[in-house]
Amino acid sequence: MDPIGFFSEPFAYDFMQRALGMSLLVGAVCAVLSCYLVLKGWSLMGDAISHAVLPGIVIAFVLGIPLAVGAFAAGLACALLTGYLKYNSRVKEDTVMGIVFSGMFGFGLVLFTKVETDQHLNHILFGNVLGVTTADLIETAIVAGGTLLVVLAKRRDLLLYCFDPNHARAIGLPVNVLHYGLLVLLSLTIVSSIKAVGIILVIAMLIAPGATAYLLTDRFERMLPIAVLVACSASVLGTFISFHIDGATGACIVLVQAFFFLLAFLFSPKHGLWRPGERRGRPGTPSGSIPGAAEPLAALSGRSDGTLQQVVDKGGRPADQHHAVEGRHGAE
Repeated sequence: MDPIGFFSEPFAYDFMQRALGMSLLVGAVCAVLSCYLVLKGWSLMGDAISHAVLPGIVIAFVLGIPLAVGAFAAGLACALLTGYLKYNSRVKEDTVMGIVFSGMFGFGLVLFTKVETDQHLNHILFGNVLGVTTADLIETAIVAGGTLLVVLAKRRDLLLYCFDPNHARAIGLPVNVLHYGLLVLLSLTIVSSIKAVGIILVIAMLIAPGATAYLLTDRFERMLPIAVLVACSASVLGTFISFHIDGATGACIVLVQAFFFLLAFLFSPKHGLWRPGERRGRPGTPSGSIPGAAEPLAALSGRSDGTLQQVVDKGGRPADQHHAVEGRHGAE
């Protein structure tokens, strides 16, 4: 088949047009949020919430309410329970996440086997982007669009919170609001992605674009568009490939994203494993060190003077408030 026919044939079908639109929406919102999850180290949190939504979906089906409402409530409950156990026990956060999400996922499986329904489990676990309706597309567009607007509007505050919560608190940022707000946005993103890739593969959509962009740039304002470009490209290619090989669309999208990450890992100009004419590791750094591991926040924010003052001022925070905090610390 010629290249033009490869890309034009799927558009002859309405279900493929809706699938492509859904994949692009989900890919874009997951990519933006994945940048913060990668920098914050919350990869496992996304995995936890995505698995924990299953009991909420089953309970919502039994009660006759929208499944998205039950999924969001269960995901948010998982995040809150994880935070409570972390601050009220000596167990580390990653251990708490593993216990909470596996317990809620098991609870959801038990509920599903006990509820008499003609719906099958594969639709929830792996998604069914080829079966989305126009109403599903509109619903996802509303959720994804709202999430994107909030994240982009608060991107500087979220960036500072992800790197240094103590400094964010010192300059007057509402750290608790940012913490739980990020969890709410994560839950909404997962709910909007369930129809496309399911609760198992959504974690790849939330991690791979940000991880790929992180290997390709040291500046956060570039990281966001690179992640979106990677995710949208993978969504388009994965959808087309799944059409021609008659495979699972969500799985094909995730495989393409994994392939993009592998390319970045191997051939990234600055942090790739194979860089022509250069050895791994920057000049003046010990062999085996991770390039960019010691990069200051200023590097990711586009600054080179190594100060957080520039980031705060660029985000719209009053400079005199920052100097007042510095003055108090100096007096102490």
